[in-house]
Amino acid sequence: MQPLYMLTAVDVRRAEQAGSSRATTIDKITIPAVTFATAARNPGGGVMAVDHVMPRIEAPEPKFMVKGIDTEIFTGFGLRQRWVFAAAYRDKKTNLALPARAVIEGAIMQWEPDESDPAQFQGCNHVIKEVTHYEFSLNGEELWYADDEERVLRIKGEDLFAAERTALGA
Repeated sequence: MQPLYMLTAVDVRRAEQAGSSRATTIDKITIPAVTFATAARNPGGGVMAVDHVMPRIEAPEPKFMVKGIDTEIFTGFGLRQRWVFAAAYRDKKTNLALPARAVIEGAIMQWEPDESDPAQFQGCNHVIKEVTHYEFSLNGEELWYADDEERVLRIKGEDLFAAERTALGA
């Protein structure tokens, strides 16, 4: 039976900077969706259109929200940097806390404070674009790996773009 994993804690930090944890200010994270690109085929003499799945993904869009104003976020604002989206998932059967990591290289391109008043803790939303590297692992097992410069797209260790690199002679 499939284990039940319950999200119990999150953090966002710079991958190459010690002490950049936001564990006490982070409100929520959005680990980006993985959506495969498709190529549409609608034959004039056929009975149906088909969206063929391609071995590439659409642009991921990670996001996170902190409570309060995170002034450190403006260091390198708009420049591509490597980030770690960390999470702890509790296995409800074994009661073990399992680490999850999304390592994402991209540029924070949006800072948006929430509408709020003095009786509420203001939040600030951050959006990352220009993502060129995205990997995700749970409990040390790589589930997902995509790197634009390497031209590698792996799911659970299987490289979905290897045949294309070989066909191109790369």
